[in-house]
Amino acid sequence: MLVMTRQHDISREALPQEMRFLLRDYPRDAWPENPHFTRSIRNWMGAHQSFRQLGEIARGETELYLTKGRDPQEFAARFAEFGNLLVRNLHGHHTWEDRKFFPELEGADPRFAEGLEMLEGDHAEMDELLDQFTRQGNRVVQLVTLDEGQARNEAGLLHDLAARLEGFLARHLSDEEDLVVPLLLHHKLRG
Repeated sequence: MLVMTRQHDISREALPQEMRFLLRDYPRDAWPENPHFTRSIRNWMGAHQSFRQLGEIARGETELYLTKGRDPQEFAARFAEFGNLLVRNLHGHHTWEDRKFFPELEGADPRFAEGLEMLEGDHAEMDELLDQFTRQGNRVVQLVTLDEGQARNEAGLLHDLAARLEGFLARHLSDEEDLVVPLLLHHKLRG
């Protein structure tokens, strides 16, 4: 794992400009046509797409519950299933990236150390948010059975956490792709 030596702004809206130098040579819209855009890169990006979708489902299910568009028991079952998938798979994905994938990339191109450190900082912040989301999600799911009125009161905070998580995921995954895919294409990695 990389040693964290610099604080990065996790509230940033996009990948910092100084970390985009290979993105100019390998723009996102040209990735699919690049001969080095391999199945492993597509699979990695496919995992990212599934996280985006699961984040959207978690927020959407909570909205439906709050507006009484979803039966409470059905909400609890769906939220538990999709929320668990999101949290479990994100933790596994980020652990693999931090321990294996990112060190491999840094070894291929030391110029990316700062960007990869920034992404690991995002992962640490994401872990904290996922913990809050999990605790509140579990609480609301349990309260649906125990005290449905209180569950509805607590679901507002769950919605806020789900919306924060969805937004953070969108920005983080985009940053990660914009930093990593040009590096993979440039160095012909993961072929």
